[in-house]
Amino acid sequence: MRAWIRAHNRRVKREGGGVRTVGCALPTKSPWLNRIEPYWIHGKRAILEAERKLTAAETIERVCAYFGCEEFPPLAQQLD
Repeated sequence: MRAWIRAHNRRVKREGGGVRTVGCALPTKSPWLNRIEPYWIHGKRAILEAERKLTAAETIERVCAYFGCEEFPPLAQQLD
């Protein structure tokens, strides 16, 4: 992400007309600053099982069922 932001900012500065981006990391021990955290914690508690670890397919299925979203196939990684 840092490399993308750096390249984006260089391109905007060089070409003019655009918005430069400043990245700000959230502290890892401050979940109250992250607006998605309350939704994530409830979703995580709803899908987990104490007896075993879920497979990736089970996790995807349960997350989509809990949040009521459509399940899409995983994105393919692009290696540069």
